[in-house]
Amino acid sequence: MTAVTNAASNQASNEASRPVDFDAVDPFDLADRAAERIRELSGVDKHDVVLVLGSGWGDTADRLGETVATIDNEQVPGFAKAAVTGHKGTMRSIRIEGTDKHALVYGTRTHYYEGRGVRAVVHGVRTARAAGCDTVVLTNGCGGLNVDWAPGTPVLISDHLNLTANSPLEGATFVDLTDLYSPRLRDLAREVDPALAEGVYAQFRGPHYETPAEVQMAKVLGADLVGMSTALEAIAARHVGLEVLGISLVTNPAAGISPTPLSHQEVIEAGQAAATRCADLLSQIVRKL
Repeated sequence: MTAVTNAASNQASNEASRPVDFDAVDPFDLADRAAERIRELSGVDKHDVVLVLGSGWGDTADRLGETVATIDNEQVPGFAKAAVTGHKGTMRSIRIEGTDKHALVYGTRTHYYEGRGVRAVVHGVRTARAAGCDTVVLTNGCGGLNVDWAPGTPVLISDHLNLTANSPLEGATFVDLTDLYSPRLRDLAREVDPALAEGVYAQFRGPHYETPAEVQMAKVLGADLVGMSTALEAIAARHVGLEVLGISLVTNPAAGISPTPLSHQEVIEAGQAAATRCADLLSQIVRKL
């Protein structure tokens, strides 16, 4: 029986590691298969909250509680290794300290600029819903338009501008996004840190940084933060019924806000400098969810 079980597990692992053609599969069937694989590998039947850890937020998992399982992304259908320096190509199942809840923590995400398509970008949140989650925490490192927000400042996302010219929803799928970023969850976050600012996040396609003119355009449209993730995931999360909390870490002034040229190394260094504060803040918030 053990040999058969191991053989079946190895077969599932081999199948999961093969690249997925997202255009050739039903994305919700794929999410169901991925969720089942996570249950198998973690031994946890239901997860309650999913965290997507962007630049600067990677230490959060260590402060949430006991890690039940660490899973390589490539062991789960539709997931891939990390494509960005500073991100981790694993997901973790964590028993949240002081609760009977479990968190599913993604150490990386698929970005739209990777060219895998929007279905791949939102596969993580769809999988989390299939795994039982009812809340998603989307984090990112971003450029700030407010000169008062120094690098290392965490900012709650109150709304977004989707400037990718795409949507994760297909066909006649009409979803109300009026209160997409949950006011209730933002209030809970401010119970942990009343000084938390909030603002509107604009997602550009990337991978190049925005030009100063594009940043000014976003500012005129109402943006306070600019980056290359989050908005598409948030839309997909709302569609499947997840309550959304979004938090950005300002890693640098956006192009044209500061005379200093932008670099990814600057983003990494700002994230590392703020890692402890961000991890402590987010872990305290998650325990309240």
